Amino acid sequence: MMTTILSFENVELYYDHVYALKGVSIEVRQGEIVALIGANGAGKSSILRAITGLSRIKSGQIFYEGQQLDNTPAAEIVNKGISMVPEGRRVFPYMSVKDNLLMGAFSRRNKAEIAHSLDSVLERFPRLRERFKQQASTLSGGEQQMMVIGRALMSKPKLLLLDEPSLGIAPKLVQDIARSIVAISRDESVSVLLVEQNSRMALSISQRAYAMSTGKVVLSGDSKSLIHDDRIKAAYLGAEI
Repeated sequence: MMTTILSFENVELYYDHVYALKGVSIEVRQGEIVALIGANGAGKSSILRAITGLSRIKSGQIFYEGQQLDNTPAAEIVNKGISMVPEGRRVFPYMSVKDNLLMGAFSRRNKAEIAHSLDSVLERFPRLRERFKQQASTLSGGEQQMMVIGRALMSKPKLLLLDEPSLGIAPKLVQDIARSIVAISRDESVSVLLVEQNSRMALSISQRAYAMSTGKVVLSGDSKSLIHDDRIKAAYLGAEI
């Protein structure tokens, strides 16, 4: 039985007077990939903002490794082993690939371990080694996505949060990134919470999934079963669950 690393218990969050999350309960277990799928505005990214302390929840509780996480300052959350790859990549455009990657290790002090992590990232993403000294702005969208995932790995996370990693990426590179997510979880025992509008990709690489609509979890279960669920198929085509 896998240990639960992250859990939401009846979490509510709102922006001004508009609810973003309404009684959401989810969990992520050690070493698994969990997908959050649904349309824009469904509340997927709000879950990531609540985990990272960027948005404060109104009620409910968030637990990470058995300890309450909500109300923890955002700066401390990274040091607990949680790293996020935000939507839209958010690179440092005028810095080199090398310096972008090293920014992910800003809270670490052991230079030998940082160098080992950097070599591991470059081995996982050979394109980044080829472009190591280039400015980040000269990379393609897919290469930038590889770089920001690599940057997140430089903090040695136990839990990796990915917000729409396939957005704006060429289909071939989406496949490469999807394979990389699977390999990262498998090889480094990193738990992954994946937010994706590309439901087919998300369900194909995750073990479990939660489908969201208007701030609520409306379906959940084993990803292999959900990918054949007629309600998920309807949602994937744009209809309401």
